[in-house]
Amino acid sequence: MGLKNSKKIKMLNNEEVAVFCEQLAMMMDAAIMPADGVWIMLKDAESEGSSDLKYILETLVNELQSGKRLHEAMITATVFPKYCTDMIRIGEDSGKLTKVMHSLAFHYNREHLVSDTIKSSLKSPLIMIFVMFFVVLILVSKVLPIFNDVYIQLGTEMTGFSRQLLLFGNMIGKNLTLILGTALLLMILALILYKTNKNIHDRVVSGLSGFFMTRRLSEDISIARFASGMALTWNAGLSLEKSLEIVSAMIDYKPVHDKIINCLNGFRDINNTKNFSELLVDSDIFNPLYSRMIQVSGKSGSIETALEKIATKYDEKADKRINNAIALIEPALVISFSIIICVILLSVMLPLMNIMKTIG
Repeated sequence: MGLKNSKKIKMLNNEEVAVFCEQLAMMMDAAIMPADGVWIMLKDAESEGSSDLKYILETLVNELQSGKRLHEAMITATVFPKYCTDMIRIGEDSGKLTKVMHSLAFHYNREHLVSDTIKSSLKSPLIMIFVMFFVVLILVSKVLPIFNDVYIQLGTEMTGFSRQLLLFGNMIGKNLTLILGTALLLMILALILYKTNKNIHDRVVSGLSGFFMTRRLSEDISIARFASGMALTWNAGLSLEKSLEIVSAMIDYKPVHDKIINCLNGFRDINNTKNFSELLVDSDIFNPLYSRMIQVSGKSGSIETALEKIATKYDEKADKRINNAIALIEPALVISFSIIICVILLSVMLPLMNIMKTIG
């Protein structure tokens, strides 16, 4: 059974999940039961006129009033991430639901900030690529024919590279509407497939993770996600083995995932005599500085706090890498397209200047 309404509702994004968890956690801090808290949120949604949110909260209220627990109601709604519902179930079983809800809000807010930073940083280079591509397109399809007319008036014609560019430009000019329409359609289809097909999404993410320019960024984001997830499962009262199992499923970047699995296998080893902090250090998931922090926190019993701080530090490293990459990409794009435009213009202008000198 899904949403009681036949209307198709998409999965909540990280920001929406974070807001839901934080609002419900604040109400639970005030000794309001989850069912009453969701009912209050439903009334707010009705006054704000948010139809999708209203449908989701109505489903939760109905399921909670029928006697289901919060995580069961959220599963019925079919719009919450599995990790979120799993952690809430654990929070309910362990009696730490309020603490887990706060931790989930912090976790999903961090995920949203990382995703939002990447999207915002990519906007400027993508716009620049589009504008410069359009300029080159106009140059070869509209400007080169004008130069060709000048050549014809001088009793000659373009040759070599400029001639090939002219033929290419004429082909584009005759089919410009078809080319732009096809390109737009393909972009829309690719975006739809990326959003709706998880296999394609995972392949794209995996491909970008292996690209040399994004490899370190993927590593930092994955380690931050691991540290945040471990702190969250720790808050929920899970065993270390179960925590590692759950968090390993969240990590897509294979090198970090393999290190987590090695740590998990070490923990399961019946001959193992090392504690969790020592296994983390041996797995080489964190750099030496943060590994020492884990060792010290393990002795003082504050690994959870250390993991949260490490997650924040790796998020900051990821932001810095994104900003540095954009600082390099933008001038590189300008230089690349400037060279392309100069080559096109020089291939036309230099022969024309020689012809003018001969005539003179």
